[in-house]
Amino acid sequence: MRQSTECTAPRSPLPFLVALSHAIRPNPFYVLGFRVIIPAPVNGSIRGRQAPPRPPRAWVEVNLAAVAENARTVARVAGTRLLPVVKANAYGVGAVAVSKALEALDPWGYGVATLEEGAELRAAGITRPVVVFMPGQPALFPEFERFRLTPALGDAAAIAEWTGRGTRPFHLEIDTGMGRSGVRWDEIDAVRAAANTPALEGCYTQFHSADRRDGSAELQLERFERALARLERRPTVLHVANSAAALANRRFAFDLVRPGVFLYGGSPGEGFPEPRPVVSLRARVLTVRRVAAGESVSYNASWRAARTTTVATLGIGYADGVRRAVGLSGCGAVLLGEDGRRCPIIGAVTMDLMMVDTGDRPARVGDVATLIGEGDGEGKRERISLEEFSAWSGELQRAVLTSLGPRLPRIYD
Repeated sequence: MRQSTECTAPRSPLPFLVALSHAIRPNPFYVLGFRVIIPAPVNGSIRGRQAPPRPPRAWVEVNLAAVAENARTVARVAGTRLLPVVKANAYGVGAVAVSKALEALDPWGYGVATLEEGAELRAAGITRPVVVFMPGQPALFPEFERFRLTPALGDAAAIAEWTGRGTRPFHLEIDTGMGRSGVRWDEIDAVRAAANTPALEGCYTQFHSADRRDGSAELQLERFERALARLERRPTVLHVANSAAALANRRFAFDLVRPGVFLYGGSPGEGFPEPRPVVSLRARVLTVRRVAAGESVSYNASWRAARTTTVATLGIGYADGVRRAVGLSGCGAVLLGEDGRRCPIIGAVTMDLMMVDTGDRPARVGDVATLIGEGDGEGKRERISLEEFSAWSGELQRAVLTSLGPRLPRIYD
């Protein structure tokens, strides 16, 4: 049975600057000098278990059992424990809901990008380690301590600042080719002394192309191992594998693996196990009209009818995360009506609405269109995969998922 609630912002937003306060304030904004800071929502998921008061115009359905099954697949193939990545609201799926669904699998902990994301997990009752992968900033260390979060550090000064505050653990990031953050593998001696501490719990790197199987992951692994050998102590946990590496070879498994997009139904690429689909994206028909041959649809008259046809307008647009390119590609479609027929998306997707050509088949206000997932009709059900929809969008699968905005309620199966 599907369960749903209304989408809300976090009840206790964090201050973004430690100087503001160490207490979460109830007021909706903070003032520092002439600057007003308005905390943004962290988790766009709907909360609680009450149904929406009226049918939503568009929504996301999430199969949490499929998330758990995908996690089991990664753990089985990799043969080690999981550090599931639930950053960016669990790739748009819902970080709190996903984390609670994965608790039964006994993961080592969870990975997030920001302090605010970690604090939300704590507020939801998650007690396992939470590693914050955004490079740790000393100004935020009091908040890390407050919420019992584990920072990722990559320079001697930050490590010294953290360990000078006590014995709470940190993870050392080694840059082996991503060129983004962390200490370079060939400059590891710069942190060798600072990292010689019992607080060094973990060490990791980030592969840039593990899905390509082009040898780059193996090269990065060699660099990682050479850097590790230069450290004076071995951390308790080592982790290097994202979804693709975890599914490719147990050589990358070490103590933990960090699955991300695979958990949420994203395919790492050809030759990898296929995940169970997790997300369905649906929208209702809000208006139906006949369009004569030669008449245009959408901004800049970006589509013209070759013949008289029926156009249905759906209550979803690019403000909800559907790219304008989906309609302009000439390939995009939705599954509409009880027979789940494919109807082409026409014209540019607009901010709040998009249009589909239903041809001579009838469409009614209130009909459900499926943009991602299995058709909602009762007949033979066709499916539009996340991979297919992402190709129409010209985006990565993870980019499509994380773009699904907070205006869309999440409904959990």
